[in-house]
Amino acid sequence: MTIGARRDGLYLMLLGTAAFLLLGIVLMNFNRVPLLDFRTAYYSGECLLQQCDPYSEADIARLYAQRVERWPVSERNALVITRNIYPPSAFAFTVPLALLPFDPAQVLWCLLIAGSFVVAAFLMDSVAAAHAPLVAGSLLGFCLANSGSVLYFGNPAGFVVPLCVIAAWCFVRERFAYAGIACLAASLAFKPHDSGFVWLFFLLAGGVYRRRALQTLAVFAAFSIPAALWVTHISPHWPHAIASTLQLFNGRGGMNDPSAGHGALVLTNLQTITSFFWSDPHAYDLASYLICAPLFLFWGFVTLRSRPTSSTVWLALASIAAFSMLPVYHRQYDAKLILLAVPACAQLWARRGAIGWIALLVTTAAFVLNGDLPWVAVLAFVNHMNWSTAGPSGRLLTAVWDFPVPLSLLAMGVFYLWVYARQTFIPPRTEGAEDANAAPLPPAAV
Repeated sequence: MTIGARRDGLYLMLLGTAAFLLLGIVLMNFNRVPLLDFRTAYYSGECLLQQCDPYSEADIARLYAQRVERWPVSERNALVITRNIYPPSAFAFTVPLALLPFDPAQVLWCLLIAGSFVVAAFLMDSVAAAHAPLVAGSLLGFCLANSGSVLYFGNPAGFVVPLCVIAAWCFVRERFAYAGIACLAASLAFKPHDSGFVWLFFLLAGGVYRRRALQTLAVFAAFSIPAALWVTHISPHWPHAIASTLQLFNGRGGMNDPSAGHGALVLTNLQTITSFFWSDPHAYDLASYLICAPLFLFWGFVTLRSRPTSSTVWLALASIAAFSMLPVYHRQYDAKLILLAVPACAQLWARRGAIGWIALLVTTAAFVLNGDLPWVAVLAFVNHMNWSTAGPSGRLLTAVWDFPVPLSLLAMGVFYLWVYARQTFIPPRTEGAEDANAAPLPPAAV
């Protein structure tokens, strides 16, 4: 690594950070209500504080009616605000937030998203730049520059994903372990389907990693169990309410219907592909699960058999970050979890050869196809062509919209899983020379 390459990589990171913040601010000042998903969290927390049902659409709508918005909220977006989808564990954070007035709480939420996202990106750069600073700076800078929608929508994924990435860095680098435990526990509180498989990796990997996973579980239980008991006392039907909201959003005609075709805010789950071939939700869900299940099982088997090193750990995290986005509903902001793939990509690129080029290709494709600006360009092109969404041309348009993102994640996950398994069962003889930090990690630590 040359000083010039490291400096250039840092410049790319700083440019990406500036674009991320600028684009987020611009988007939040459009003539539409920003931070819809923040409103869901804030008003459900306030509802619980007032001893009303935080999973009741009517109760939250009553609270929200007191809020005067700058721009009118459509009926479709009002559903996002009034239908709470987050589990009871999230109230450990949204209730304290709801103690603040709306505007300061909104600013705090934005600062948490922006700060955690930038920190997570720079932590991944600190690992990857030791191997390939320009590759790391290019991928991470591009990701930052194309993540303004994370701020605009205000979805908890905006900090859930970065907190998960920060926790992984803390555990792998064995620094600030207790901060990592807190970050991962908070990440699991809002969106366990985003960070749950990363937690599972540390549990299966054994040694110090298993200890960190169990400590995280203990912290998670410490705040989630009281929250669940409180919510159950006020809203005993909350599991049914969440299931009903999921059915409303993900069902036929819903805003998350995988068979409907989507624009800039692309769905990443495989149902967007399988629904192209089977119209029945039970059939396309089953097809997606049948594709994902062998991949997850094989990944778990390799993890149980591997000896964690600084290189295999990042390969494992790169593959599971991509696979996590495939079985159930996720959107582009959830897929920012592929930040975890940058260290593995940089390590493979530093070794050169065909594997390095493939790593760069599949990782770049996933980052580009999950970026905001590329899909805005796709939307502009489609709208310019005036393509209809009905008939055979409509099905082709649906494929153009929906196939590239999940396929890019599937390709990336399969590639890194193959390299992970290959390195686990057939360790390269020159690994020690290629990666001085690839010695087996300690089995336990305080």
